[in-house]
Amino acid sequence: MTAYHRPTTLQDALAIRAGADVAVLAGGTDVFPARTARAAWGDPTHKDVLDISALPGLRGIEETDEGWRIGCLVTWSALTRAALPPLFDGLKAAAREVGGMQVQNRGTIIGNLVTASPAGDGIPNLLVLDAAVEIAGPRGTRRLSVVDFLTGYRATALATDELVTALHVPRLAGAQGCFRKLGARHYLVISIAMAAGVIATDAVGRITTARVALGACSAVAQRLPGLEAALVGADRRLAAQMVQPHHLELLAPIDDIRASAAYRRDAALVLLQDLLQLRT
Repeated sequence: MTAYHRPTTLQDALAIRAGADVAVLAGGTDVFPARTARAAWGDPTHKDVLDISALPGLRGIEETDEGWRIGCLVTWSALTRAALPPLFDGLKAAAREVGGMQVQNRGTIIGNLVTASPAGDGIPNLLVLDAAVEIAGPRGTRRLSVVDFLTGYRATALATDELVTALHVPRLAGAQGCFRKLGARHYLVISIAMAAGVIATDAVGRITTARVALGACSAVAQRLPGLEAALVGADRRLAAQMVQPHHLELLAPIDDIRASAAYRRDAALVLLQDLLQLRT
């Protein structure tokens, strides 16, 4: 029989996590569908469940001296309602496209990250936000950049006795986030390709910082350092024209039921151009 744990302290949650092979549950929008799918294919087994939804102090978005701390129980809906600067516009746009309203009300931003799907809508945005992952475990608390946290297809650097407790996003003056997603239809769809960006400009419209990432085009969402370097110092109005095919050389798209690798690569180029188009 599956055991169900719902601790009310982080210390108890970590003890349970260290003592058993458990499925960590926050919103449940990944855990329950996966369990149902396995049962439909004749596998009724399921790990014991560690429900962290009762842990205190993890549902808020707090402004700190360095930026913002997003607790691991913050949902997509809570993010869209939060008073945040334009830096977060891309992540908010992704939040409005993650499933339907029921999923947005239950699913968490960090759950999307820990699942580590290459098609996770939040992940490219966290990359361009330069977010750090706060991890708690028996050895104390540590932080990893999102780049270091994601180690491969549906794989992370999280140890079997650790839990992700928050994200930390640093400030970036004069910055605006953006996000574009392509799917087979407009709503309730897994991405064929997606692009996220954070662009900061100076008083005369020159780009001072450029962070650009693509998702669903490799085993792990990736930043594009060549394009970022080319954009710094450029006139913001000309950014879209600077995207070239060679900027996508790091990608390794695959053929699957949603699209071919060639289509993904072409779509990514168009998404980046649209992402960087200045809108007034």
